[in-house]
Amino acid sequence: MSDDREQIRALIERWTAAVHGGDMDGVLADHADDIVMFDVPPPYEGVRGIDAYREAWPGFFQWQAQGASFDIESLDITAGEDVAYAFALLRCGTPEEFAENPANRLRLTLGLRKEQGRWVVAHEHHSFPDVS
Repeated sequence: MSDDREQIRALIERWTAAVHGGDMDGVLADHADDIVMFDVPPPYEGVRGIDAYREAWPGFFQWQAQGASFDIESLDITAGEDVAYAFALLRCGTPEEFAENPANRLRLTLGLRKEQGRWVVAHEHHSFPDVS
């Protein structure tokens, strides 16, 4: 695996651990100031900028504190010289949600760019399949 891909994998694993631990500083680390995130809950037009990104997390942390998981199952990374993308499937849900739908997975796509020699997340997209 290339050094860039290893750096990106480590970045994503740190971010995942921070999300699971409710560590806001860790969640924000390695994100661009102009981050764009499309998330499961509204706003449907997404959030833009690191301040709006920060404001999107407290509700998730509260929900997750009820015993939800947030674990990477698979992660694929493609890295160029100064841009990269990654996609993953995560177990994200409460034990009750998994009892009802054991196969449900959160889909995560990240767009990254290299700024001053380090990788940062510039785009983040979370979604669940629509099974209705």
